[in-house]
Amino acid sequence: MNTAGRTAQTGNHGLDLMPFRGVRYVPERVGSLAAVTSPPYDVVVRPDGLLHLESADPFNIVRLILPQATDPGARNAQAAATLRHWLTEGVLAPDPKPALYIYEQRSGDMLQRGVIGALRLSEAAEGVVLPHEGVMPHVVEDRAGVMRATEANLEPLLLTYRGNGDATGATAAIERTVQSPPLLSTTTEDGYGHRLWAITDPAELEQIHADLATHQALIADGHHRWATYLRLRTEHPASASSPWDYGLVLLVDTVRYPLRVRAIHRLLNRLSLAEALAGVDGSFRVREVAGPLPHAMEALGTAAAEGNAFLLAGGTTDRYYLLDRPDPALLARTIRTDRPEPWRTLDATVLHATLLGHVWGIPEDSPADIAYIHDTQATVDKARRDGGTAVLMHPVREDVVRELAQQGVTMPRKSTSFGPKPASGLVLRTLTDD
Repeated sequence: MNTAGRTAQTGNHGLDLMPFRGVRYVPERVGSLAAVTSPPYDVVVRPDGLLHLESADPFNIVRLILPQATDPGARNAQAAATLRHWLTEGVLAPDPKPALYIYEQRSGDMLQRGVIGALRLSEAAEGVVLPHEGVMPHVVEDRAGVMRATEANLEPLLLTYRGNGDATGATAAIERTVQSPPLLSTTTEDGYGHRLWAITDPAELEQIHADLATHQALIADGHHRWATYLRLRTEHPASASSPWDYGLVLLVDTVRYPLRVRAIHRLLNRLSLAEALAGVDGSFRVREVAGPLPHAMEALGTAAAEGNAFLLAGGTTDRYYLLDRPDPALLARTIRTDRPEPWRTLDATVLHATLLGHVWGIPEDSPADIAYIHDTQATVDKARRDGGTAVLMHPVREDVVRELAQQGVTMPRKSTSFGPKPASGLVLRTLTDD
């Protein structure tokens, strides 16, 4: 039985995706739809990327998802006041009818389509929505503060499910819908085209709902926001169904539309490259690799095909250092044995348990010591500018991620970056309207 796709035989209920009244920018009130969008909050490289987005348009969504103020309380209050102001002034407006939204992203030969809706929340033990990474409590607290104050889901999570590959069920509804003119169409500065449609027809909504009710999903991107949804649900108990029982998601059938899986890199803020290399001291093989960065990343990919490998960068020159072939005895001492072999051999496991935890003595839950950055060049640039060390990673295959998630085994935090990620700002969900 393919547990990644169907759940009916397991006794678990499946995905319960409901329409909602999407809140969207009024095109006439903003410079352009592209100028008000943003990557997800955790992909924005701060402070440079944040300042760039804030200056792109006074109504850029980043002012809601990453408000700037002196303390968390002030930030959250600012986000809530900004959302209220934009709704009052007609910068944002709710759609007239509840809908499911078909969302398309396209760049070159990459085409991704999925459906955005309000998904009923469930715990991991229920086997309906499977997390594959742990979360950091301070990030959940931060996201909870923003969502609690705004009473809104400001950006959709990215979830994947495994269809049968045919144009039936939800896929058929998606393919029919994209033949009609979209609600909006824009191209963001990264070259991706974005289109959005609304489905309000009861028969189409029921077809999508019935199909998804037979599936389970993997959280591809948004573990902290999913954990935040669950936390806020406990703060709003209700005898009947409550808007806090649902969260905004994008569901993509990766049989039909495969995602790209990239690595999330680490920036060690208080460890110089020289200190990092000295600390390794024979526990890994260390080789210098010439730049530029794409060439060094090719060398990392070659080494990663044979075993655990990492690429270090920092200092003031275009030099890179490849760490591979870890000491087996060191791995045996530092990596827990009560997990499956695929987990024990993950690069992220070896990085966190062996390099961070043992070789360098860096606490993984300390934002002052370690940052997680999606963009490879940005990680290297920041390490060189600030005197830290960039630890560049090779991506994990999606089938490994899904296999571990089905076993209830979570990977080390920030192990993967699925994409393309949905742009923030195309459709929001206010819980007071639902």
